[in-house]
Amino acid sequence: MSALRLEDLKQYSDVMRTRHGERLDLRFVEPRDTDELQHYFRSLSTHSRYNRFFGAVSELPKGLLRDFLEVGERDRFTIVATMMVDGFETIVAEARYAFHTETATLEFGLSVDDRWHGHGIATALMKNLECRAAALGAEHMFGDTLRSNEAMVSLARKSGFAFVNHPDDWKLVRFDKEISVGPKEIPCASWRLAALSRQADNPSASA
Repeated sequence: MSALRLEDLKQYSDVMRTRHGERLDLRFVEPRDTDELQHYFRSLSTHSRYNRFFGAVSELPKGLLRDFLEVGERDRFTIVATMMVDGFETIVAEARYAFHTETATLEFGLSVDDRWHGHGIATALMKNLECRAAALGAEHMFGDTLRSNEAMVSLARKSGFAFVNHPDDWKLVRFDKEISVGPKEIPCASWRLAALSRQADNPSASA
């Protein structure tokens, strides 16, 4: 297990800024987000949903929705990026990641609301995921995407990921990045504290 203190999820929240200066809150998903999360996926364009799930879906099936709402189960986590829109907290992006202890890797996937493309939200989300990977002790982080998903391929390339062929599906490409940030250098405040706490609990743990 990742040894995160999940009794207080809010301590792992971060505030970032979009390219245009808007406040972006990144936090773990909560049960109260059920309807908003489903609305988020329904609002994505058909193209964006296809890229996210590698297939045609109109919404999250009940089983998958339940998985998205479980934080920490089998070291799998969902985070949402929210903004205040017309006075309401609105999900504008999401990411799902899993920490594989046996290989010290973090696997992830993400999406951004089509209406908020071009605001730097995906870049901010990617940087935050790197903080989380470092805090958990991951040595690498990786994701898979369709070869035709030019936006995700471009984002991964600009974020310093290397590309390799997917081991199981020729339609996909895998991007991988080495994580070599020490606890004190992690740029996201909440995850720097998480890493330092993990190191204090287990001095022999790598970071």
